[in-house]
Amino acid sequence: MPSDIIGTELVVDRDGRKVFEFSQGPVFTHVLLADEINRATPKTQSALLEAMAEYQVTVSGKTYPLEP
Repeated sequence: MPSDIIGTELVVDRDGRKVFEFSQGPVFTHVLLADEINRATPKTQSALLEAMAEYQVTVSGKTYPLEP
């Protein structure tokens, strides 16, 4: 799943209010080893291609930059 690689937004309780907090996935590391990408779902492939080509990931309409 794309969320397993790029991360997801979790609902957390902050002072009695529920807010979304982004939890980074493994794609935010400096070195990521991925094997048999062609067997992943199209959405997962698209998420990886965005990270590799544009050095960013998009989750829930928000764009998070990756370190070069």
